[in-house]
Amino acid sequence: MNEPPASLAQAREQFLAIVESVRPELHRYCARLMGSVIEGEDIVQETLAKAFYALSLEAEMPPLRPWLFRIAHNHAMDFLKSHGQKLTEVRADLEDVAGFDDKPDPAVVRSALARFLQLPLTQRSAVILKDVLGHSLEETAETMGTTVMAVKAALVRGRAKLREEASGTLEANAALREELDRYASLFNARDWNGVRALVGDDCRLDLVSKSQRRGKAVGMYFGRYEKEDVALRVVRLEGQLVLAAYVAGAAAPAYFILLAWDSGRVTSIRDFRYVRYIANEAEFELAT
Repeated sequence: MNEPPASLAQAREQFLAIVESVRPELHRYCARLMGSVIEGEDIVQETLAKAFYALSLEAEMPPLRPWLFRIAHNHAMDFLKSHGQKLTEVRADLEDVAGFDDKPDPAVVRSALARFLQLPLTQRSAVILKDVLGHSLEETAETMGTTVMAVKAALVRGRAKLREEASGTLEANAALREELDRYASLFNARDWNGVRALVGDDCRLDLVSKSQRRGKAVGMYFGRYEKEDVALRVVRLEGQLVLAAYVAGAAAPAYFILLAWDSGRVTSIRDFRYVRYIANEAEFELAT
């Protein structure tokens, strides 16, 4: 940073290149804190803007990864608190710490994005950093601005809550899998009348970052797919059953589609075709 860049735009490009390797992991953390890949990306954007400005005031680059995570953590907490979510004090309860296991909990790693919202903010942050992203206890404590003992206590409580939530979703997942299979089968058979028949009269469509529709206007959404060679498969994305969209000839999905159901009819469609970078960062597996 000794020689200033030729322009602000050039400086920003250089900065984005420097943080590129950290950005996917940063997004995973923020998306789980917010319960949304879109809102998580908003936090990442704000984090990078804050970091870019702060860097212009520094004589040298601080340790990149912990610095960015700390900025993201603080910004996310401020945002969530301003929207009514309480931040309980991070404290070390010896009774909780006595049950601590340093190994990540598999049930936590597989948890869906939205399920993390069931946790208080401090537990949510600790569980995501330690179990999902694999940060050490020390790194987690540094990001959260607390002690290792307090992180252990938050992990014990958060893991227990997520295990409890996960145990109640098995039956619901079985029903959802059947509905998604039916939708994907009709879609892949190009039976557009059959697909439209599954869509509820008041269905909400969100073409993420592009447009939104509701009711009868949702039917026109399938017109574009009638002209494209796209196939759908049911996958487990970050613990949640969703549809993966495969463009002809591709081995990996290009994007994902999330459906919500009620009484056998689709009530909500979230199509991420216009934010495909999420597919590059996502961890998923074919549903079995």
